[in-house]
Amino acid sequence: MRVLGGRLLIGVAVIWASAPQAMPLEQSLIPVARPAIYSGGASIVPVAVQSASVQVSAIPKLRPELRPASPQVAAFTARPSDLPLLAPDISLLPYMRPKSLEQEVLFKKRKLRKSSVCGDIAIQGKAVGRVPGKIKACGVKDAVQITSISGVKLSRPSTMDCGTAIALNKWVDKSVKPTFKRRGPIVQLQVAAHYACRTRNNRKGARVSEHGKGRAIDISGFVMADGEVVSVYQGWRKNPSQKQLKKVWRGACGPFGTVLGPNSDHYHRDHFHLDTARYRSGPYCR
Repeated sequence: MRVLGGRLLIGVAVIWASAPQAMPLEQSLIPVARPAIYSGGASIVPVAVQSASVQVSAIPKLRPELRPASPQVAAFTARPSDLPLLAPDISLLPYMRPKSLEQEVLFKKRKLRKSSVCGDIAIQGKAVGRVPGKIKACGVKDAVQITSISGVKLSRPSTMDCGTAIALNKWVDKSVKPTFKRRGPIVQLQVAAHYACRTRNNRKGARVSEHGKGRAIDISGFVMADGEVVSVYQGWRKNPSQKQLKKVWRGACGPFGTVLGPNSDHYHRDHFHLDTARYRSGPYCR
């Protein structure tokens, strides 16, 4: 028993001797204990802690500086209180529209709506109704007579059905007006032909033309606001009209089912033929 107790004491002594010694206070990972306060008011603070506190206290306090006085604010505070904040001549708010102008705009819109056809205020004209044909295949069931399209006048009232009028409005609005925007603006379409009960190209024995069904219109030129006329016949092969005319010709292919120009045949060398006939293979454009 005594031998076992002696061996136990020797083992404890060996373990204690092999244990690592505590690191110095400056390198220890253990936080420094708070200093003890004596009755005399003095505290025991390690040298490292004292030096650290001195360095922290030496850092200047960074505070934002005050903004300099604004001349606008100074001028506003010096302004008499009885004056209005914004004078009418320098106000950023728009002037109120006079009642006369509002009534004029409303009257014009009512007038346009009254003279519109095909359910679109941009298509101006009048309803014609049924147009009988001289031969069996001709005629229009619900015809309209168009005078202007999307704000662009037609050189003469043109008879057609609403499907053709809507296609013409789409073409003028999406293609013709943007193309001639810088050169124009465009104010008139020169109409070479509209409804007419006849065969294709007036050939004897040929099928009835789409003109005889109210589904076609021929455009021979475009009139600008300054009076300039862009002719299909004269401008198709001359710059700068050539580029613009080919652009509006391509723009018609889609709204219309058939688009024929000067390159198609000699019958159309001086105008664009536009009709709303539809084909299974898609639009026919030449």
